[in-house]
Amino acid sequence: MDMKKRVSLELRHRSPTEVQELVLDNCRSGEGKIEGITEEFSNLELLSLINVGLTSVADIPKLDKLKKLELSDNRISGGLEVLAERLVNLTHLNLSGNKFKDISTLEPLKKLPQLKSLDLFNCEVTNLADYRESIFKLLPQLTYLDGYDIDDCEASDSDGEVDGVEDEDEEGLEGESEDFDEEEEEDEEDVVAEEDDDDDSNDDEDGEVNGDVDSEDDDEEDDEDDDEDSSPAKGEKRKRDPEDEDDDDEDDD
Repeated sequence: MDMKKRVSLELRHRSPTEVQELVLDNCRSGEGKIEGITEEFSNLELLSLINVGLTSVADIPKLDKLKKLELSDNRISGGLEVLAERLVNLTHLNLSGNKFKDISTLEPLKKLPQLKSLDLFNCEVTNLADYRESIFKLLPQLTYLDGYDIDDCEASDSDGEVDGVEDEDEEGLEGESEDFDEEEEEDEEDVVAEEDDDDDSNDDEDGEVNGDVDSEDDDEEDDEDDDEDSSPAKGEKRKRDPEDEDDDDEDDD
C-alpha cells in the first residue's frame, strides 16, 4: 500500500488537526520520499515511518509539536538538516538500521535542543572507535544513545514514551481502577444486605419452630392436668352411693 493511501486510512474520518499519533509502518513511499503528510497535522506528537523505503527526509513538513520520530529500517544516509529546521521540539529520534557511516552526518542534530534520545543501532557509524564518547560529545543535550546513558545505564520504559501520551494512558487506567473499586464496594454492600436478609429469615423460622414446640408442650401439660383432676387422689376410697347399697340388699333377698 502506498503512503498516501495509508495516510487516508489512518485518518479514519478525522481532520489532520485531530491526529496526535500517525503510524505508517511498512507502507511504500514513492521514490523514497515522504508523501501525504502536510503541515495540517499541526498537533502530531508521534510519527512512525518504519521500513517504508525512505532515502530522504527532505519532504517532511514543519511539525512544531512532534516529539517522537521513528525512521528505523530505511535507507537514509544524510540530509538531517531539515529535521533541525522543521521539528524544533523533537525529543526522540530513531535512525537505527539506516545508512549513516560518519559522525559528521549527524552534526545537524546539534540544533535540536530538546533531543533526549537517539538510536543508531545497526548503522555503520556504530562500528567506529570511540563511537559513544564521540556522539555524546557532539550532542551534549542527549541523555540516551541506543537506549543507554553516558554511564551505560539503561533507559527506563517511561523515558521511551512521549510526554502527554503516556499521561493520558495512565489517567485512563486510574479511571478504570476507580470504577472497579466502586463496583467492588457495591458488590460488597449487596452481599452484606443479602446476609442480613438471610439472618432475619432464619430468626423468623426459629421463632416459628420454637412457638410450635412450646404450643405442643402446653397442650400435653393441659391433658395431664385434666387426667389428674378426673381420677381420685391416692389413698382415698371412692364413696359408695346409697342407691348402690339398696340394690345390693334386693339381690340378697
